Amino acid sequence: MTLLDRYIFRKFFMNLLLVLASLVAIYLLVDFFERIDNFTEAGKSLGLALTYFLLKIPFIYDQMAPVCILLAGVITLGLLSKNRELMSLNAGGISLMRIVVPIIAASLLFTILTIAVAQWILPRTNTRTNEIWYQEVSEKVAKGIVRKGRIFYRGTEGIYTFKRPDPKQNDFTQFNYMAWDDSRRHLHLLLSAQKASWSEQGWTFKRGQLKTRRQDESYDIKLFKELKYALPDTPAEFFVPAYRVTELSLYELHKNARASFKQGDWRGTVAINQRLSFIFLGVPLLLLSIPLMHSLQRKWNRDLSMTIPISCVLAFFAWAMWNVTQSLAQAAYVNPILASWSIHVILTVTGLILLWRMNRI
Repeated sequence: MTLLDRYIFRKFFMNLLLVLASLVAIYLLVDFFERIDNFTEAGKSLGLALTYFLLKIPFIYDQMAPVCILLAGVITLGLLSKNRELMSLNAGGISLMRIVVPIIAASLLFTILTIAVAQWILPRTNTRTNEIWYQEVSEKVAKGIVRKGRIFYRGTEGIYTFKRPDPKQNDFTQFNYMAWDDSRRHLHLLLSAQKASWSEQGWTFKRGQLKTRRQDESYDIKLFKELKYALPDTPAEFFVPAYRVTELSLYELHKNARASFKQGDWRGTVAINQRLSFIFLGVPLLLLSIPLMHSLQRKWNRDLSMTIPISCVLAFFAWAMWNVTQSLAQAAYVNPILASWSIHVILTVTGLILLWRMNRI
């Protein structure tokens, strides 16, 4: 690494830390005023509230990482231009492409750090903050968990296991219900069905079997194509929090994606690609913004007061397009890999072409 690389590398990371600290402070300040009343009304201590907000920092860092990369790169290049250092480097025969190499390298290194945080730190801190907010403050105790695409729920009298393709609909697949007697040693009821649905008229099951225990301790087994049977719980009580996915590491998301893909479920693939593509979004944004900001400074002699707002607009536009593609992927209209990474390819190719054209000028 040359002296120039070390100098630009150091400048980038100093600006990156400044931007990251500023955004984290703003986020925490807004979040504090929004949630502190909930802690007070729930009678929780100030120490618990401070623990919650401190443990929230890795989550904020994860959400702000792409924007931090973009702003740090733009600020670094803008300060080099403002101090006439960029002009001196160009006069010495050093191209813009060569100048941005350490910035891109530093952004990739920061992205790798973000991946490490998402793998080892974020799942633990998210688990604790979710426990504090949902269980201790909001008093929403989850009775259901998700394991390998299946939902396990402990009801009032028994245990349910099923798959729920659409959380907004009361339709289920691979449905099982098990209930025990008062001693909890003998199975009292076992209901299995390929499909189940619930409406105001009650539960309806299709293609399954009903196993009930007789008084002589033997079992009566009934096969059915369609059966209406009353169960003590309704889908409204199946509280399986959506935030559980934020407590999974990247490796766990990858395992879930492979397991669900074998069963023909694409949602796991959407989740892992969505997670990784968001982490890597900062580098393509930076590649596109550098030639755009440099061209703006050269043609209209605009300083950071213009380049930073424009960078924020660019980041918002890219984030909006990325969200649109993710919605299409979740609705199974677009391939998850194409939806997650197409915006990265477009931004990267466009940025490299603009950098190459500026090198020839």
